[in-house]
Amino acid sequence: MNLNIHYTFLPQTNAEAALGFYRDVLGFEVRNDVGYEDMRWITVGPVDQPETSIVLQPPAIDPGITDAERQTILDLIAKGVYSSVTLATDDLDGLFARLEAAGADVVQEPIDQDYGVRDCAFRDPAGNLIRINQIV
Repeated sequence: MNLNIHYTFLPQTNAEAALGFYRDVLGFEVRNDVGYEDMRWITVGPVDQPETSIVLQPPAIDPGITDAERQTILDLIAKGVYSSVTLATDDLDGLFARLEAAGADVVQEPIDQDYGVRDCAFRDPAGNLIRINQIV
């Protein structure tokens, strides 16, 4: 039996900014772009990994959420503590330079961690934490 990660979901608060970051800066392909009323879901993923995708979704749209709860979720997203994803690359320093040059919000420059991983971190336009590990 095989078990794969097919989709993971990250909130986006500005679809165009999210699209610019994930497609234009990270280089992911757009696999789906669906709108409904004033909301938009954008599915992106690495070109060479069609089985794995990130769905950039509108945050806090559940009708059972109160306005106060919705605001709390939006505040946590903006602070960068609501959700995150860890990516991996074979050229961490090169990708870091590209992201920094594109004006991405740097959280941590590339560093060798005590636990054996070399990584860096950014926030996407919504505030989600994006960690990037060096593939060994």
